[in-house]
Amino acid sequence: MPLKRSLTLPLLTLYGLGNILGAGIYVLIGKVAGVAGLLTPLSFLFASLLVITTAFTYSELSSRYPVSAGEAVYLFKAFGKQQPSLIIGIMIAITGVLSAATITVGFVGYLQIFIDVPNYLAITPLLLILGGLATWGIRQSVQAAALLTLIEIVGLLIIIWVGRDYLSYVDTSIYIDSFKFNDLSIWAGIFAGAFLAFYAFIGFEDMVNVAEEVIEPEKNMPKAILLSLSIATTLYVLVSLVAVNAVSPQTLADHKAPLALIYEQLSGFSPSLIAGIGMLAIINGALIQIIMASRVLYGMSQQKWLPEILGKINNNTKTPIHATIVITLIVYILALWLPIMTLAELTSLFILIIFSLMHLALLSIKKKYPNPNKNVRCYHFSIPLIGLVTNTGFVLFYFLS
Repeated sequence: MPLKRSLTLPLLTLYGLGNILGAGIYVLIGKVAGVAGLLTPLSFLFASLLVITTAFTYSELSSRYPVSAGEAVYLFKAFGKQQPSLIIGIMIAITGVLSAATITVGFVGYLQIFIDVPNYLAITPLLLILGGLATWGIRQSVQAAALLTLIEIVGLLIIIWVGRDYLSYVDTSIYIDSFKFNDLSIWAGIFAGAFLAFYAFIGFEDMVNVAEEVIEPEKNMPKAILLSLSIATTLYVLVSLVAVNAVSPQTLADHKAPLALIYEQLSGFSPSLIAGIGMLAIINGALIQIIMASRVLYGMSQQKWLPEILGKINNNTKTPIHATIVITLIVYILALWLPIMTLAELTSLFILIIFSLMHLALLSIKKKYPNPNKNVRCYHFSIPLIGLVTNTGFVLFYFLS
């Protein structure tokens, strides 16, 4: 039974934006500030440059092959071998559950502003609700995600508004004094921050895994990917500028709900408003990751690479319920087991490896099939080549640092 095409361009853009904006900025901005200091905005800028070529690569791949389990299928189309495609599909599902677990752990930090509750008491009901929503139906799930996305955008705009004085006059002397071009330790901090900030940008790649549920995916998928990434980059740079100027980087790093702290210090009001929005943002990110990972298992089952039960669609909800249950259980275990920094770093590492492979796959596909049909969105050959070099370089930096 095929999936139902019901996602429009606005819904798809909000779906991707919600995934990108979730825990990345609401939780990890403090961790980025802890390693990059006052140069945190530069780390976010570097991270955005790292993902831009990948966004173009995913745009073209999703336009050529608008199917679920996108990355696994792209690799198979490029090299014609099942085993590497199965491995990459499993890696994608792993990144989904790692990211959802990261986000879920971040939820506890914002919740504890309201009530001091043990991790397991917060995580258990949250994942029961999210798993239930993800099985309810794709349109209902994405509409809920779209609403939550609008709320989390409002939260970031509030931070930018209360910190507008720091944006109207940016004291560049602070950054000039902090930055010394020949100081390797400063560069190490910027790149370490960019590696963490990179996590805040991932999510656009998950959009390709709902391609079979998108109306006119050849046109709408590339547009939605680039739109969501552009909006996210603008918001991140502005918020990070406010953050490191309003609160010391180390204080941000030590706080479990950094944006709530910024709001409290700048406005003089209770942090409850931003804490509440932060919780919704985190819930949104986790929901989208669960949807994505379950669709990857479904897609690989449809390709006969995983057990048939994972590819079964419920007659009433039209969603892969068994795959969703499996993903939700794994997220639950990881959220209770691993700390947030470990989860975020592992997610970033896996995603960088996958991105490198996707650039390699597109280079091969472009060579094999240089003239796709007229509806396919194509870009210059140099884009995946640059992406392959930069993403591989960041993977090497991680292992050598």
